Formats: sequence, structure tokens, C-alpha cells
Amino acid sequence: QVQLVESGGGLVQPGGSLRLSCVASGSIFSIATMGWYRQAPGKQRDLVATFTNGNSTNYADSVKGRFTISRDNAKNTVYLQMNGLKPADTAVYYCNAALRTSYGTLNYWGQGTQVTVSS
Repeated sequence: QVQLVESGGGLVQPGGSLRLSCVASGSIFSIATMGWYRQAPGKQRDLVATFTNGNSTNYADSVKGRFTISRDNAKNTVYLQMNGLKPADTAVYYCNAALRTSYGTLNYWGQGTQVTVSS
């Protein structure tokens, strides 16, 4: 069974840091794309940062210079280092990946991890 499992969320004060992790597990051949989205209460789910095909990255304007996406291909893992956190960053963060499987390239979402920035 293919799944994405996130970890690393929590409560942090403004200006603090968190590191999110997302591991893809199951019968996968490789990862096509992998990244992070977030959804605040009452709002739509928006892109935070993602790897596109190859090593290109794409960041939301609101997180540029504060967040960094990275990955460990050997571990099928993507990370999101979040520095300089603001209350506006409070949301549920979701991992998303397009994974190459025996059924073709399929899109998967993780279960989400809560990030709360508050004093």
C-alpha cells in the first residue's frame, strides 16, 4: 500500500522554526514530484513549496527566504525547513507526491500535520 506519512508539526512561537518530514512508502518505482501544501481554517489548500520535474523548486511568495524544501532520494523523503515562522503560517500542512507505480504515475496526499504559530 502506497502512502505518504508526515511528521514534525507542532506549536511554536513567532520567529521560531520547525522541520517537517514526509516519507513515501510502499511499492513505488520512483518519485516524479513531491512537495508541500497548506490549508488554514476556512481557506483553500495552497502551494507552499515543491520540487518539480528534475531538481527545480517552486515556492509561494509568502514563504520565500524563510522556508527551504529539500529531499533525500535514497529515503524517499522530502523535508520542509521553516524558519522565521509567523502566525499567518498556522495551517495544516500536507505532503503531496506524484509517484511512479506499477499502475502508472499516481497522485497521493498525506494525512496532514498541524503547525500552529502563537505566543
